[in-house]
Amino acid sequence: MTVTALVSAKSSGVTTSALAMALSSTRPSLLAECDPAGGTLRAGFFQAQITAGTGLYHLAVAERAGEDALARAFADHLVRLDASGNRQVLPGLTDPAQAPALERSWPALAQVMRVLSDEGGYDVVIDAGRLALESGRLHSTLTPAPLLHGADLVLLVVRATDQSLALARHMTEPLRNELTDRGTGADALGVLLIEDGPRRAHEVSEALRLPVMAALPWEPDTAAYLAGTGSAPRKLNKSALLGAARTALGHLQAAASRRALHQQYPPAPPALAAQPAPAALPAQAQATPQVAGVLQRLSQGRVDPRV
Repeated sequence: MTVTALVSAKSSGVTTSALAMALSSTRPSLLAECDPAGGTLRAGFFQAQITAGTGLYHLAVAERAGEDALARAFADHLVRLDASGNRQVLPGLTDPAQAPALERSWPALAQVMRVLSDEGGYDVVIDAGRLALESGRLHSTLTPAPLLHGADLVLLVVRATDQSLALARHMTEPLRNELTDRGTGADALGVLLIEDGPRRAHEVSEALRLPVMAALPWEPDTAAYLAGTGSAPRKLNKSALLGAARTALGHLQAAASRRALHQQYPPAPPALAAQPAPAALPAQAQATPQVAGVLQRLSQGRVDPRV
């Protein structure tokens, strides 16, 4: 399926959007709350039902013990979003001071998420939080850059306001450069538009020089519920926000598939059209058996850590 990373220049609804996408997926889904500034789902959506004993920080500890320990810990630290366990979340950090411990673990976590998507059929949504720059590049500690490098798509979440666009405009070039130099290419970058403001999709696209790959309506009641500041709407299953998130996932899957096909079969330059076709691109390196073993562990029954 697809690994999609959501980021923002400032608070623009990244976590709420990521949660809406994970909840609305028609396939198995994983929301990984990987904001180095700290997670909000624990105290928000889960209403403090999850203790600090569960979550992202513990994977950094496990990664130092080896790949098998990481795969085991990854499965053990997921929390179910539904009774079936088809939708799950990895709760984020409880303290921003924990972020430096994750710096060496991000590449291994990116590989696990790649395995879940490619081999497990998961929709993986990464809440990468607010971008932080250092000398014009992504900050190595305050941004989980390896997760962005390995994602199929990286979406800059913006609201439809001039203020949000002004802040986001300064992040587009560093993101393009980062994905060109270290990621899957600048064409992985797009916009997730939160329709909270007067600007239309074409105006946002022109202002940021990026395609608007998906849009979510501004629905305060549902957004408040997902943020943990309001009760569940009476007709949550018919929510416009969740319906749009489901549609957005379909659009993103199609966009990721087109990118993958284009990368596998790049068009030949006109001057070289008569020459033999180039050799096929090397296949993506397979995950180690230990990391791939996370799928087996996820398929086995386990006790919800909140119980």
